[in-house]
Amino acid sequence: MERYHIIGNKSLEGEHQLKGAKNAVLPILAATILTGSTSVIENCPDLSDDRTMVAILKEMGCKVTWENGSIIVDSSTLDDYVIPQKHMKEIRSSVFLMGPTLARCGKVSLSYPGGCAIGERPIDIHLYALRLLGVEIKEKDGLLDCSVDRLIGTDIHLPFPSVGATENAMMAAIMAEGETTIYNPAKEPEIVDLQNYLNSCGAEVYGAGSDEIVIKGKRELRDTIYKVIPDRIEGGTFLAAAAATGGSIQLRNAIPAHMSFVINKLREAGCQIIVEKDMVYLKAPDKLKAVKPIETSPYPGFPTDMQSQFMALMTCADGYTLITENIFENRFKHVKELIKMGADIQIEGNTAIVKGVEKLKGAHVKAMDLRGGASLVIAGLAAEGTTIVENICHIDRGYDKFELALSKLGANIKRI
Repeated sequence: MERYHIIGNKSLEGEHQLKGAKNAVLPILAATILTGSTSVIENCPDLSDDRTMVAILKEMGCKVTWENGSIIVDSSTLDDYVIPQKHMKEIRSSVFLMGPTLARCGKVSLSYPGGCAIGERPIDIHLYALRLLGVEIKEKDGLLDCSVDRLIGTDIHLPFPSVGATENAMMAAIMAEGETTIYNPAKEPEIVDLQNYLNSCGAEVYGAGSDEIVIKGKRELRDTIYKVIPDRIEGGTFLAAAAATGGSIQLRNAIPAHMSFVINKLREAGCQIIVEKDMVYLKAPDKLKAVKPIETSPYPGFPTDMQSQFMALMTCADGYTLITENIFENRFKHVKELIKMGADIQIEGNTAIVKGVEKLKGAHVKAMDLRGGASLVIAGLAAEGTTIVENICHIDRGYDKFELALSKLGANIKRI
């Protein structure tokens, strides 16, 4: 098993160019099935989750190549509607294949998805939305067999703005007869990016990022070349790392509006931040300040995917910070690892009470999930002494050559 070896207590300084958003690339790769032609998806990071999605598409018969950061998918050769169970257990994002495979093949067989163990994350809302479009779903022993003679456009009122359910419903509705309206959809920038990709293929989708998304069913899509948006969570992670180490960083290829909630909290912590069209500059204060209570919520609120990293940051701040996790019930697994490093954190229900300490100490810790692993790296960079982070396979799911990017900023970090 690979691990990170970090010698901390060194400021990060320099410039970092953001890669494409993991949470945009994965549903767009799934959506390439719809076209029956060739899509060139640019600005794709080299992540283990992306590689797994590519492997699934290949096993379903698509021709896929990866060249200079672009993934080229020819889905004209798709010849299977079964999503391999071994891959379903590897990444939760494999569930995105339900909608497009049903739209293309009229059926799909799969198991329940895997991924990080950060909570139940049921797919009930996905199944609810697909049933409204006319899909028959049979469940037995953890396996799902879904089929539909013809998808029929309809109104879908989501009980919760689930990102995955919104995206699955959008993709299935592309090939439905008539018009579909999704009410209470997720509003994340990645939803807008999926809409823009679909429209670049000739689809008619409107309203992503608002309270309603309208999809006009269309039978023929075309080839396209599409560049995905930069990764706002990667951006937030690097900003937090620079702030935790008392350094400064300039993010390039950024969309600052996508990170506004995180940027505002960093300002509240005492960081100097300058924002331009596609750039964010941060300079850390001499001592970070605790911020007002943080509660994770769907976009545009504070992202659950930044909760762990911000907690690591607040362990070094002056004062108390309350962090409430409202999205996933098991997303505090990094807390006991941070405590090994000298953090002062108490858990009460779904709220963490973080009291800043003078300095964290290096320790031997274990990543339990993707973003929790990133928080341990941030803590290790800020700590005195040496930190060993085990299980970095989790971190590889969401950060492209994380250790190399951090090393360019002056971090003493090696993959062992």
